[in-house]
Amino acid sequence: MREFGLERWTREADPEEPGGRPATGRPNSLTLAASCAAALSLAAFVLVRHLHGATMVDMLVYRAEGRAVVDGTDLYAMRLPGWDLPATYPPFAALLFVPSSWFDVSTLRVLVMLLNYALLALAVHLSLRLAGWPRRTRPGAVILATGLAVWLEPVYTTFQYGQVNLGILCLVLWDLTRPDRSRFKGVGIGLATAVKITPGLFTVYLFLTGRIRAGLVSVATFLGAGLIGWIALPDASYGFWSTYLWDPSRVGVTVLVDNQSLRGAVCRLLDANDPGSVGLVASALVGVVGLGVAVLAGRSARVLRRADAWGAVCAALTALLVSPISWTHHWVWCIPLIALLAVEARTGARRVLPAVLPVVTLAVFLSHVMWAVPHRWGRGVAWYWQLPGSIYPLLGIAVLAVVGRRLYRARRGAVDASAGARALLEPVRDTGDVRDAELERDPALTNRT
Repeated sequence: MREFGLERWTREADPEEPGGRPATGRPNSLTLAASCAAALSLAAFVLVRHLHGATMVDMLVYRAEGRAVVDGTDLYAMRLPGWDLPATYPPFAALLFVPSSWFDVSTLRVLVMLLNYALLALAVHLSLRLAGWPRRTRPGAVILATGLAVWLEPVYTTFQYGQVNLGILCLVLWDLTRPDRSRFKGVGIGLATAVKITPGLFTVYLFLTGRIRAGLVSVATFLGAGLIGWIALPDASYGFWSTYLWDPSRVGVTVLVDNQSLRGAVCRLLDANDPGSVGLVASALVGVVGLGVAVLAGRSARVLRRADAWGAVCAALTALLVSPISWTHHWVWCIPLIALLAVEARTGARRVLPAVLPVVTLAVFLSHVMWAVPHRWGRGVAWYWQLPGSIYPLLGIAVLAVVGRRLYRARRGAVDASAGARALLEPVRDTGDVRDAELERDPALTNRT
């Protein structure tokens, strides 16, 4: 409870502010307003879900995987009846899904929905913490943002399919918001990678930004989880790591509009199921540039505010772009991106970021526009539907370009001011809550860039 700052939900004296009023034991009026707005939003969301219907098909796949482990059947030969969907995650993930086989489908739907609500609140809290939102107003912001975030397309679709994306997001964010000196930093990323392979890019990010111990902890955690999966399911583990991991067709069809990776965008642009060398070159180029921007941001704490937050978000966008398949619900990283843009706008950084970027970003993730594309199967998409059909990768590239330009200007200005190129390469160290404290002690900092 203390982690969420619930002890501050009542009005209390702030020792950092002159004239702070003593605690009254009554909820802050802003928190009450946020709670009412969030409750109305969630009620509307539940009603829409009830009227529209939610298949939660991915939850059914996880349940079938857990049942295959319990029954001792071939995990990767399993196909979900009625949907013909296979298992695609590593064996360690299947072990985690075993408890889902203990419940009937109706009960499991309710439990997964409630769990995702809780994970959404945690993801919002960790995102605001990563972005440096002041602690004093963070509880109300968490309540309001959680109530409204259900309408973001990646979040909405995560609930629709019963996906695990919010859990993966929380594991990575938990790691990224921990102090570098913490001996457990890296555990969350290692576990997330053991469940879904793509978070492994954050391990690379840790190493390249100088968090060597955290990177080693991440690798050790991943290997440990993989060893557990191998001991429990040796045949399935051999099959996954030697064969199934390298077969993208098991995950789905690349050209589908649902796939918002760069490879999927190129497939639709070329009207092909396989983009060939064009897709490979595009993904490689964006991967190198994106990771470079992420690492440069993470190492630019002296010239860029919220440097590690920008580095983490850029690393996430890079992973989503270069993955062969990034379904729309994988883009739940829009939560920390929007939180970061909101903090930037709140603290006057709009002078160095395009003022339209936060508005455009929010509009894109609220639009659900890719589902309006006439040819959802990806083939035969007209030229004027290409932008709506690939809106997430285009936005991701735009954000990387804006951050890269900002880094260039900031570092060039620092070098021109004789700050010293060597000092600029020092890794970032614990800027999250320290920055909060600095802002609360000196409000004038909010007007500096």
